[in-house]
Amino acid sequence: MAKQRVSLVLDGAGYAVDGRWIVLPTKLALPMNRATVILGPNGAGKSTFLQLLHGMLSPSQGAIVCVDNSSGAPHPSEANFGFVLQRPVMLARSVADNVLHALAIRRVPVGKRHSRVHMVLQQVGLSTLADRPARSLSGGEQQRLAIARALAAAPDCLLLDEPTANLDPGATAAIERLLRRCFEQGLGFVMATHDLGQARRLAEHVVFMHRGAVHESTPARQFFEGPATTLAQKFLAGDLLDQFEQE
Repeated sequence: MAKQRVSLVLDGAGYAVDGRWIVLPTKLALPMNRATVILGPNGAGKSTFLQLLHGMLSPSQGAIVCVDNSSGAPHPSEANFGFVLQRPVMLARSVADNVLHALAIRRVPVGKRHSRVHMVLQQVGLSTLADRPARSLSGGEQQRLAIARALAAAPDCLLLDEPTANLDPGATAAIERLLRRCFEQGLGFVMATHDLGQARRLAEHVVFMHRGAVHESTPARQFFEGPATTLAQKFLAGDLLDQFEQE
């Protein structure tokens, strides 16, 4: 897939459980080569939004499709996403074998797996720890390994759900440097966070959510310098958004 030409389009897509909307029906286009941050308070629906993009959840209403930016027509191939959770699950095996397992699941040809493992472990700075048990790594190292597993399958775009929420500042900085390098090399990402500082450092585009609704989708500079909605203004000011507050 030519990532620079493709957007992921939500065509009225939303997700409900027992009649209650977790993500309200939304019309939105997300270019897959962009550094997009989904910003909002806890409970805004950010994680569910990412799961819809990935395909882990099917929309209760509407659809999510890949669209060619130049023509507006549906793209013939489906998106290949790498998904990174807030708390990665490490298999009870070595660092290298964790990546090998991810490649086996994706049915990458056997002859290509070991070179791919070496490449991505070097990319995330874990080459020297390849033979160490994955569960013995620090929290930051485990998160970098989770990103390596996602990168190993050569995704079109990374989806990350609060990947540094449980990390110390040093480990957070290492993850942010890694994401910036990936982006500079042409790999876009969509990352959920409630950390304003992180969003300012990484975002090229911001999607602001509250109570399951997308209230703003705008270039990052425009969002931080002059948000269009009262809710976003309050959020940036550090105010607590009431769970029943809506625009």
